[in-house]
Amino acid sequence: MEKHRVFTTSFASVYPHYVTKAKKKAVQKQKQMKLFFWLTGYDQK
Repeated sequence: MEKHRVFTTSFASVYPHYVTKAKKKAVQKQKQMKLFFWLTGYDQK
């Protein structure tokens, strides 16, 4: 059984696409980063 694409995709390859989409929807950078930190469990450190 093959792994689903979502499990093999790196965060680094998804991030630029999400940033572009957020810019098109006029999402503030602060809100965007807050969402990323929540999704990934990482912080700014």
